[in-house]
Amino acid sequence: MTTTGAPTAGATLRLLDKADKEIVKLDRAIVGAVYKFQHEFRKNPEAPSFDLKPLKGHERLWSARVNREYRALLVRLDGNDWLLVSVKHRGHVHRNLDRLAYGINQVTGAIEYVDLQVVEDGVLGSEAATARVATPADSAPEAAPDTPLFATYTAKQLADLGVAEPLIPIVLKLTTDDELLGLAEYAPRHTGEVLLRLRDGVSYRQVMDEVTAPVAVGPEESPESARGEDWQAAADRSQAVVITDDESLQSILEEGDFGRWKVFLHPTQARLVKRRYSGPARVGGGPGTGKTIVALHRVKHLVDQLPPGHTKPVLFTTFNKNLAADLRSRLLSLGGPQTLARVDILHVDQLATRVVSEADPGNAKRRIDDTQALREWRQLLVEAGESRWDAEFLSDEWNQVILGQAVTSRADYFRARRAGRGRTVTRPDRAEIWQLAERFTQRLDVKGMETHRQVAERAAQLEMARQRKIEERRRQEEERGGPGNIHAESGTGAWLRYRYRHIVVDEAQDLGAAHWKMLRAMVPQEANDLFLVGDTHQRIYDNQVTLGSLGINIRGRSAKLTLSYRTTREILGTAIGILEGTDFDDLDGSTDDLAGYRSVLHGGRPSLRSADSWDDELDLVVEQVQAWHDVPRESVAVCVPTNEKADEVVARLGRRGVTATKITGDGARGAEGVHVGTMYRFKGLEYRCLIIAGVSEGLVPRSAVDAWERTDRLRHRRELQRARSLLFVAATRARDALTISWNGEPSRFLRPLGAAGQ
Repeated sequence: MTTTGAPTAGATLRLLDKADKEIVKLDRAIVGAVYKFQHEFRKNPEAPSFDLKPLKGHERLWSARVNREYRALLVRLDGNDWLLVSVKHRGHVHRNLDRLAYGINQVTGAIEYVDLQVVEDGVLGSEAATARVATPADSAPEAAPDTPLFATYTAKQLADLGVAEPLIPIVLKLTTDDELLGLAEYAPRHTGEVLLRLRDGVSYRQVMDEVTAPVAVGPEESPESARGEDWQAAADRSQAVVITDDESLQSILEEGDFGRWKVFLHPTQARLVKRRYSGPARVGGGPGTGKTIVALHRVKHLVDQLPPGHTKPVLFTTFNKNLAADLRSRLLSLGGPQTLARVDILHVDQLATRVVSEADPGNAKRRIDDTQALREWRQLLVEAGESRWDAEFLSDEWNQVILGQAVTSRADYFRARRAGRGRTVTRPDRAEIWQLAERFTQRLDVKGMETHRQVAERAAQLEMARQRKIEERRRQEEERGGPGNIHAESGTGAWLRYRYRHIVVDEAQDLGAAHWKMLRAMVPQEANDLFLVGDTHQRIYDNQVTLGSLGINIRGRSAKLTLSYRTTREILGTAIGILEGTDFDDLDGSTDDLAGYRSVLHGGRPSLRSADSWDDELDLVVEQVQAWHDVPRESVAVCVPTNEKADEVVARLGRRGVTATKITGDGARGAEGVHVGTMYRFKGLEYRCLIIAGVSEGLVPRSAVDAWERTDRLRHRRELQRARSLLFVAATRARDALTISWNGEPSRFLRPLGAAGQ
């Protein structure tokens, strides 16, 4: 349960999770009446206009008038403490009094509310419902043409897992996945999660350990709470928010998923946010599982624990500058200016630049990215007449071995480890490579250039030097038995102390070794120092690291989120199919997978469409966008492999009267229209409807990748994995509808989905 704003003098009004989803579906005029109702109810629930009274046959369930036609259903917790569980037409309320079920879940200790009539009508169909649920859960079921999905489980087993007991008779009658997904929409979230895990083939014991045990009532709970009698304690265990001002409810109802997640954290997420970790911790999970939301709440939680002050002891960082800007606006929305004032929010290369600039304020070199650096490597090889080595190999060797291990001399390079590099090099080879690397570094220096990786490695060395001085000073103080000159300055010109007390990293899979060395040195090694969220299945940059080797030990402090709140099961199945046959690491030397990754959302199957040519495919794109005419243009996007194709999509849509805007490195160029961009630009974004076009062999993956198969099999495998991840990320940006198209031969990544060429 979450409280927002300051306490009120009148009644306490809480909103139960899922009640907000029901309210949003009402007509706008009725939603407006709900806003007015909650405002006045909090001031004086006894006002005659509410006609507040208990419902017949119910001890705690009360009705209050919202307007002439609609009623709010509230559970009275204690005194003037109320829980809003539903808003219904008055006729429905009084016709189905015996079908309104509510109580305290004996396993989770949380308050649950279910309208059995709505569930039966919406899930099983009104005619079948009466017959199907008439049989008590523990008696023998009637013969049915289809085998029930949960026929192997008893009512007691389901209850022990925390399934809402009023729903168990219905659960035991479900025969199709559509019925199960329909039930998950109406059921309390824990019930839906348990049932979906069981249906996905997860064992009973594993569901008990991974889903139920983390949210079960503990032995420390009061006897009244354990017996389901302490409604106040149950309210605190429930997914509910105290409405303290009009803006609280407006945020929940009008800000979409983020508005809900600001307050309705899943108990598993909430525990990850508030837990005290003895060292670095990592939270993984597939797209849409709320990793970034957990990171945002973690930042707010850490700030809330700080003593008063005006410094910024918490760093919130990520790899992409667009994502960093988005994190800033989200944190402001979540915690307000008072939280934002205590947090440094920078993308990680911006942070490295700050560190280097402090040490060398006169440095005026121009920063270039990996693509520009690769062009410089190619030009160097042409000018040198060098044909034995290719630019891609040398660029990787320079980035991952020479810069990655802070190699500064020829002798050090001869000793450097090259594990995972694939291609074997002899000692004479190393001598040649080192000579070329020196020439490349000199070339950049003469041109007044430096790469972001160079800056990151230099920043790491500077911060590690500062860390050594801090630890040496601490050792000296311990030997002397007291503090020395605490204001002694470090080599960077800053006070000799760690830059931050806590660091939270979003999209952790995209950071390189130098970034991690820098971050590790920026915060003391103590409780709650580093909190990382990420998913290696979404790694779209060539930064592969083993955190343990960089001084970041997450063993025993890793958790995984598995429930997607954004993408439908159908889209999820397609996206996971793209990754078929590929292994992924867990950032710490072991493997990671998407076992148990699933969605509670249900929708149409993604569409796979082929065309004879790119020109014909552009027509398919226009046709599909126009078919989504009832969806706001800003909620529709087209994703393509190259910038050139993005420009062509924008032009074709424009000629057909469809406004479109291209997504650049600084975000969308305009505020209106269909968003169009390359796959890299869609990281961290989401849309109701999405087209991925140009998914043809030779483009996804690009044809040049296969050249590595003959010369460097490890590099070839890594490049294919990156290309798969990029397509996977793009596919999981879609919330409701996804179309994938190609011309000529479809990408090999689409073959598991049944795609075929012309």
